[in-house]
Amino acid sequence: MQGIKLDISGTEKFVSKEKLHEMEDRIFSAHDKIQDKTGEGKEMLGWFDLPSHRKEEEIERIKSCAKKIQKQSDVLVVIGIGGSYLGAKAVIDLFADSFANMKSYRQRKYPEIIFAGNSLSGKYLRNLIEYLEDKDFSINVISKSGTTLEPAIAFRTLRLVLEQKYGVRGVAERIYVTTDENKGILHDIAVKNEYERFVVPDDIGGRYSVLTAVGLLPMAVANIQIEDVLDGAQFASYLYNERSLETNECYQYAAMRNILYEQGKRIEILASYEPSFQYFIEWFKQLFGESEGKNNKGIFPAGVNFTTDLHSMGQMIQEGKRNIFETVLNVETDRSFISLPSLDVDEDGLNYLAGKDIDYINKQAFLGTLKAHIDGGVPTMVLNIKDVNEYYVGQLIYFFEKACAISAYCLGVNPFNQPGVEAYKKNMMNLLKGE
Repeated sequence: MQGIKLDISGTEKFVSKEKLHEMEDRIFSAHDKIQDKTGEGKEMLGWFDLPSHRKEEEIERIKSCAKKIQKQSDVLVVIGIGGSYLGAKAVIDLFADSFANMKSYRQRKYPEIIFAGNSLSGKYLRNLIEYLEDKDFSINVISKSGTTLEPAIAFRTLRLVLEQKYGVRGVAERIYVTTDENKGILHDIAVKNEYERFVVPDDIGGRYSVLTAVGLLPMAVANIQIEDVLDGAQFASYLYNERSLETNECYQYAAMRNILYEQGKRIEILASYEPSFQYFIEWFKQLFGESEGKNNKGIFPAGVNFTTDLHSMGQMIQEGKRNIFETVLNVETDRSFISLPSLDVDEDGLNYLAGKDIDYINKQAFLGTLKAHIDGGVPTMVLNIKDVNEYYVGQLIYFFEKACAISAYCLGVNPFNQPGVEAYKKNMMNLLKGE
């Protein structure tokens, strides 16, 4: 069942149907590059048919390790940066109680999940070590090469903490390594010390890896039904592989992004009215930023959380420079079941809203803002999500992965490399080595 629908009616004042139709050849060319594996980066298309080529044996091993972690640990520390943590964090936050990590294991029913190795902050690492002092914990370290500095530093430090707490033998029962199948520093450490290993496939880049063990193991520890996520992505992989601009909404989204870009709309704002989507927006920013930002090209991906950011960024969006367009994630089903109470004395003047669901009020804010932004010159697309469940979230992930690849090919760049990332790494390493 299709759980997400794209509404492009908020672009009609800015983009004609004829203009959208003119994008067909470029969209079809991008489609063919993926389908026939003829485009730049063709060796990194493993994500394309991953959902329908899943390895059931690996899924069962992921689930088994997740149960082991749940049984022996109060905390799972996921060490990784970029695509090695953003996808897992995004999905876990969508399903978690807003205050999950403040609740007991009994209330959560799974270990607290903490992310590390995504910065070089000494303060954060020190605070984490102190927090873990009286807790049983396990580590899932994720890095294809093992040489990325942020996770490498966190892993070395926290592995020593584990050794001091459990001894070398005990550590081997509490470290789970997701890395290259055959080579690399982290691979060699895992083999030498007999740590449980999972694979980052050679043909899938980090920002496309959320549906591999990279994202699935942390999700499974959080009691997320990973098979349902993959089933949703598999459905989307069929739905969004139709070579049609008229019916394929994923292709419509990619086409519209490129049309607006050519009209001078160089910034896309992904917005949500649910705080739980904050890290999904962060994952989106990496996915599109690393994929499209090359050769002095690219749509700058930004994100906002409404209604919160309407009180900070709202003025800029409404009346600032008209170089932006907006995509809104709208969840249609409300599961909060909370309404505004009525007061005998209407002291705050809110009795006109008494009895109305808070979600209903939130939806009116969404509709009012949508109209204001379109009237203010901001083309806006809405991606309606029926419900936040595993199946629909799997569809949502695949929708953006496929749209990103199509959009990048339309821009004329390789969607799957990131040569510019190496520049800062080289400079940093030279400084650290005193060169």
